[in-house]
Formats: sequence, C-alpha cells, structure tokens
Amino acid sequence: MVVTRYGIVATSHVQASVAGAKILERGGSAVDAAIAANATLGVTEPMMNGMGGDLFAICWEAKTGKLYGLNASGWAPRELTIEHLKAKGATSMPQSGIDSVTVPGAVAGWHALHQRFGRLAWKDLFQSAISYAEDGYPVPELIASFWEGSLDRISEDPEARRIYLPGGKPPVLGQVFQNPDLAKALRLVAQDGVDAFYKGEIARAVVSTSQSLGGTMAADDLADFSPEWVEPISSTYRGWTVYELPPNGQGMAALEMLNIMETTPASPDGPLSVAELHKKIEAMKLAYADLARYNADPRFAKVPVKGILSKEYAQQRAKMIDPAKANCEVAAGAPPFSDTTYLSVVDRDGNIVSLIQSNSASFGSGVAVRGVGFVLQNRGAMFSLDPASPNALVPRKRPFHTIIPAFMEHGDQHIGFGIMGGPNQPLAHAQFVSNVVDYGMNIQEAMENARFTVSPHRGCNIVIESRVPPEVRQKLSAMGHQLDVRREYSTAMGRGQAVLHDSKTKVNYGASDARTDGAAVPEQ
Repeated sequence: MVVTRYGIVATSHVQASVAGAKILERGGSAVDAAIAANATLGVTEPMMNGMGGDLFAICWEAKTGKLYGLNASGWAPRELTIEHLKAKGATSMPQSGIDSVTVPGAVAGWHALHQRFGRLAWKDLFQSAISYAEDGYPVPELIASFWEGSLDRISEDPEARRIYLPGGKPPVLGQVFQNPDLAKALRLVAQDGVDAFYKGEIARAVVSTSQSLGGTMAADDLADFSPEWVEPISSTYRGWTVYELPPNGQGMAALEMLNIMETTPASPDGPLSVAELHKKIEAMKLAYADLARYNADPRFAKVPVKGILSKEYAQQRAKMIDPAKANCEVAAGAPPFSDTTYLSVVDRDGNIVSLIQSNSASFGSGVAVRGVGFVLQNRGAMFSLDPASPNALVPRKRPFHTIIPAFMEHGDQHIGFGIMGGPNQPLAHAQFVSNVVDYGMNIQEAMENARFTVSPHRGCNIVIESRVPPEVRQKLSAMGHQLDVRREYSTAMGRGQAVLHDSKTKVNYGASDARTDGAAVPEQ
C-alpha cells in the first residue's frame, strides 16, 4: 500500500494519478483531484472513458461523516423510441452506432461535484489533460492491448479512424499519441464551463454528428439534462457497512450477494478454498438473476430495492445453494416490493471520492464526434425493445447501468473502492469486501487476490484466474462449475483502485490493482 498523512490519488494510469496528486498539492479537494484525474484518463484511456461517457460517484465528507451519491448517467433522446428502431428494422437494441448513444453525463457530473465540493477554480482542473492531449503521451502496455483489440469498432467510423488509428494502425507500446481536437474541446470546457458541452460548441458538434448518421439526438436532449444527487443504499456485512448507489446502477447485486454470503461463516480454509469459492459463485448467480429481472431506472419502473436487500430475503435465496453441486439454471426470486475506468481519491482532510466513469464498450458506440476528439458511449445498448421489460427503451429514460462506485466503513476505517468491468463489478466488489472483512487483508492485498468473474455464457460457466490452486479448480469442476482459466492477473477480473482513511490516526492508505497500468500516487 501507499501510506501517508497526505492525500492519495489511485487510478489505472500513472500520469492520471500524478495529475490528481498535483491538484491536491495545490490545496485542491478530493473532488478537484478526481476531476483532474478523470479528465486526464479521458485522454490516456480513450477506449474506457471520456467526455462522451457517463459517471457515478460516492463522496464521503470527513468532518460530518456524511455520504453523498451522484448519478450522472444520461437519458435516451426524446425521439429514440422502440417504434423508431423497429421502423429501421431493429429486432433488438443496437450494440454500437449512433442509435446506441444516450446523452453523455460525465461533464455534468464533474460540474455537480465541483459545485458542491470543489476548492480550486474549475479552469485549473484541466491543465494536465489538455497538455497530454496536445503534446501526447507514450501508450502503456495494457492500454495498447485494449486499443488493438478495439480495431474493428474504431474502423467503423471515419472520424474515429482519423483520431484513433494514426497511420492507419492502433498505437503500439511506447508510441506517443496526440489528440489536438480533444485538447480544443477540453479548453472549451475549462473556459466556458458545463454549458460548452451541453449548450455550446461541443453540443452543436454532437447534434451535427448524430444528424449526419441518422441519429435522434437533439439540442434539447443535451440542454435539458442534469445529474441527480441520490441517497446511497447500504447493507451490513459482519459488522461493516457497505454502500452502493441505487438503481439504475447494479450496486444492489453486490449487496444482495454479500447478504447471501453472510448467512454462513467464511471458510477457515481461506478465500481460495473450494467451499468459499463455491459459495461465492452460487451467491453471485442468485443475485445476478434478480438484477437481470428487476433493475431499471426507478423513475420509470418500480424496483424492489428494499426487498432485495433484506436479510430475510437473503436467507430464502441462500437455501437454494447446494454446498456440493453447481446450479446451472438460476431463476429470479420474488423479493417483497416496497468498459470503464475507476478512480478513488482521499485528500489530507480525509475526504474520499469513489468515482467511476465509462464509455460502456471499448470506444463506446464507435462514433467519434466530429472535430472534438472523443467518442460517444453506447449505454443505450443496455435497453430492451420489449415494452414489458422494466428496462424497456423510453425517451428520457436512463438505461440499466453496469458501472458502480462503492464505499465501506467500520469504526475509524473508511474505504472508497471500485473494480471495473461491466457485469464483473458486483461480484468483484463482494470478493474485495470479503477479503478485507473475512480474511483481514489490507486493501492492496484484497485488490490483488485471485478472483473469479461471470462468463458471457452464464449458467455454470465461470472465468477464473490461474492463481487459484489447480487442486481447487479440479474440485470445483467436479461440482459442475465449467471453468475458463485465464492468466495470473487477468483484466477480465476488472481493474480496481482503493483508498482508506483512518479517522483516528489521520493516516491514509492507497491501493492500485496489479491488473492495471496505474498506481496509487501520494501528494507530496
């Protein structure tokens, strides 16, 4: 871990962590540093995040102990309807292209956070990002591999090809990549504020790009949008309180999984034992079945969050776990009704920001906005064209969202954490919490420990790291788990960051996942 009495910025790219740490050194707040780091990540990890993406955040205020949640996920354009897409021949939601785009919420999220918690001037937060966009930066290992893996999506759009395939190819390790159009857009946001993006020159570029591709985005879809301050949801796990954000994000699945896990003691044989992994895998299946059935924008659908998070409901669901056999067909229960980047920051006063921001798929929709150097997300791909679904596409509705920041606390210990990776996130959160609570790991150890994750094939298919002992994997396979074994530190498990503030000693701790190009960088 990084251990200091001063602030720490933990991100998935070293230069972004340094950019945030510099803001702390100038007297900036944790939020100021988070915005600076996130803006820089939009330059250096353009496939993962940027101004064309969405944002969620949890902020912990040290002096009051209060938590604040921000949902800056955008809504569907007014003219993007099920009927419109079916008239174009769609039988399911487009997974890329202009009709997969919803209003980007990231810049509005930055603005809302800064209005409430910022200390430095807004324009001072973007200097590192502008510098890297204009002068360039050498592409690191993992980002180079993500870039190469996204070649097909980038190639679909002429503007994306022009920006992201210099010389017609993805940048290789160590190649200096520049994006002067993005530097221009960042300057506009720095100088003219949030209106530059939602009402000014950038907004006009977004609408023009959409219209040229037959999309539905209109000026008022952008101008009318604002993020929403929300109350975090929570549950307890063996004495710790764990917080997530409410739907339309998937945080409730992490809490339900922890509730199910809590119904039996942690295995004394350790987190990578057969019994412990089997329990977590089966708990994950139960929680994810409920997530798929019920999660939606609560402004448009009734989501039984309270019922899903009740301890009594967890007891019911836990009874479905056979300790000797994998369940390959898990149905949703009946609760009572009542590609991404993550960063965490703690400042010298102990304030914590847990922030996640994403384009959804790598390079999002694949559509780059003409002349401003960034791609638009494809969050609309998560909608359903089934009118009966709680997640059915409706104008001005927010889709099911995978990105979730998290926070946990017990006594004097306060931890902001998150682990990226689409549907991986709730189960990765639950494994991190268990590592800390059940097995006494520090936050770096808990982040690095071998993990499993959900497979796109679902059922009994599980993706797992090769560091899980072979004899354990063999016994899990004998129980019916179908294991896809990946390298020792696989990015399929998501890439995480964490910070911890001890409010008694006033000491801060930082961790950065070994599965990233990043680092936890302390304020000097």
